[in-house]
Amino acid sequence: MSLRDWGASAAEIAGPVAGDDICADARVSATRCISIAAPPDEVFPWIRQMGFGKAGWYSHDWIDNLGRRSATTVHPEWQDVHTGSSVPGGPIDFVAALVQPSTAFVLVVARNGRLARRMCFTLAYELRHEDNGTRLVTRMRARIDVPGGRFLERYVLVPGDGFMLRKQLRTIAGRCGR
Repeated sequence: MSLRDWGASAAEIAGPVAGDDICADARVSATRCISIAAPPDEVFPWIRQMGFGKAGWYSHDWIDNLGRRSATTVHPEWQDVHTGSSVPGGPIDFVAALVQPSTAFVLVVARNGRLARRMCFTLAYELRHEDNGTRLVTRMRARIDVPGGRFLERYVLVPGDGFMLRKQLRTIAGRCGR
């Protein structure tokens, strides 16, 4: 199994995920999934509080959180994220394009920066109820319109994002799984 589709079934890869329409002309798409032994309403707060300088990204903190450890508990003060809210990402900021509690959380690269005019990038988290908890389905979609953009998409973004997302999903499952 590759980092592009880590943990995902063929049906999950082929099926729709919330936010697919935001970057409809994406050249790359990657679906990563994990089952979590907790209901969606217990998983969602962990996702909602993500962000640089907040809960972190639950991934390799030395890379995406400047060495600061990601949160190990849910923080009520970081739960006030709604559709349209800014989500600090570090070098690239995000906007919460869709926030549906216990169902979906979709981030898009902020449209106000110079980079965002030449890049469409979304990261979606869809929480699906399973008998034993939650199936967390993530999808990254991107299109980078700069010289060398196709190379960056395929050989940098997809594997790099996959490396980080796999760790993120495992960490979230460990923090909220029972």
